Amino acid sequence: MSDSSPIGSDETVATEIKPLPRVTLKPRRALPFFGRHPWVFAGAISKIEGSPETGDEVILQSDKGEFIARGLFNPNSNIRVRLYTWDEEQTFDDAFWENLLEQAVTLRESVGLLDQFETTGCRLVFSEADQLSGLTIDRYGAWFLVQFSSLALSLKQDLVIRFLKERFQTKGIWLRTEKGIREAEGLEIADQLLDGEAPPEHFFLEENNIRYGMSMVTGQKTGFYLDQRDNRLAVARYLKNHRVLEMYCYTGGFALNAVIHGQAQSVVAYDSSQSAIDQATANAELNGIGNRVRFQVGKAYAVLEQLKADGELFDSVILDPPKMARHRSGVKQALKGYFSLNRLAVDVLKPGGILVTCSCSGLISQQEFQQMLASISQHTGRHLQILELRGQPADHPVSPSCPENHYLKCVICRVL
Repeated sequence: MSDSSPIGSDETVATEIKPLPRVTLKPRRALPFFGRHPWVFAGAISKIEGSPETGDEVILQSDKGEFIARGLFNPNSNIRVRLYTWDEEQTFDDAFWENLLEQAVTLRESVGLLDQFETTGCRLVFSEADQLSGLTIDRYGAWFLVQFSSLALSLKQDLVIRFLKERFQTKGIWLRTEKGIREAEGLEIADQLLDGEAPPEHFFLEENNIRYGMSMVTGQKTGFYLDQRDNRLAVARYLKNHRVLEMYCYTGGFALNAVIHGQAQSVVAYDSSQSAIDQATANAELNGIGNRVRFQVGKAYAVLEQLKADGELFDSVILDPPKMARHRSGVKQALKGYFSLNRLAVDVLKPGGILVTCSCSGLISQQEFQQMLASISQHTGRHLQILELRGQPADHPVSPSCPENHYLKCVICRVL
């Protein structure tokens, strides 16, 4: 039998390239996405052409058919599409994701956060701000803690692990899960070892020349609140010879900086978690200041009410509560909570004292938080002077296109 094709010919079989599914927006909904906001909520979508499945690449277009961006699809989430490129020709191959990861690492290198690698920690990837919506990576020494808040992006887990192992000499990569992610994304995952050795039961972290014992596996978030690194040091400058009260102290970050760098006379600090108080007490002893810091278990509102009833007054009060608003429907109630907490704090503050008040609720803006403080001044009859408006450090950058990731507010006030 002879072959009808000429000998040596380059016969190719045409492969049909299946067009990407297209997600079309409702009229007058396109502007935020032309402005590079990465979250496309289900309510903004008019129709979907094609049959995209979880993790599939899709094209987002306006109601007029204009190309806007490319993203990943998740039918289980109210954030139906997360956007990752506004370049129509860009495809989501491995090199694309590796380049975004490398850009994130380069930032942390450029500001010195990867120096003293064995004992320091930093946020290596910060989701939307690093153009990787749904992925957070924290580094403690040679251990890397990975969090996915996007089901679609979690399907790139093997690529993330491979990148970290090739870029660093990793001892272990551990998966941490975020509260509520199963309900929000349909993401069925649990904390577990992804590669290498499990993190040690106790890791000793150095920050601002202070040592902290911490747990990457059982600690809150990924074990430590790296985002307050610069703020802890900045606050300390105002606390010389002060008698300090701190609420929500966790493992002692603000308290230890207050004594070691701020030369505070004494600190009494409260947290509702016994394990956090035990670790904070151990951290004070580790740094040789156990006689100047007292950590106690207590719920903030109840403690402040009792201190007020007892007529106690402090030179400074530090408030660093957990997130109070997880959904837009909860913003109004959260602002009431911040008002009540800060008013109680002002009631136990000496005239001319320092109030340090923080919010990690990304849904509450800086303006709303300051307005809450204005209401405190109005209702207490005490004049507040804002000395510093602070936010996130360089390893928690902010994308102006996605204001929700500008979550941390740290306001240093003088209260007359």
